[in-house]
Amino acid sequence: MARRSVFDMKFSDVYPLLIQKAERKGRTRSEVSEVTSWLSGYSKEEIEAMLSSDISYGQFLSDFPAHNPRSELITGKICGVQVETIEDPLTRRMRQLDKLVDELAKGRAMEKVLR
Repeated sequence: MARRSVFDMKFSDVYPLLIQKAERKGRTRSEVSEVTSWLSGYSKEEIEAMLSSDISYGQFLSDFPAHNPRSELITGKICGVQVETIEDPLTRRMRQLDKLVDELAKGRAMEKVLR
């Protein structure tokens, strides 16, 4: 059986995991939507609509309407890899979003998460 890439998975299967990660640490779904909007340029309404669609996580990442130029300020390790050194654009976007949600979950103030 071929191994499925996270990029092939449905957005509606992956995004709730990010929400759960934040909620376990006392953060909210709304805060996860806020950091996702900041990074991607999607509105909160667009994100919610995609949760009801069949869009893949890879498509969600590749179709960012306005990738925030300040995302280059997202640094540090996620899953043992320095975010700023990732060359593949989709992988970098995925890890940037992971990093923002991690920072939320660790209790970092929203103003600092959004740089």
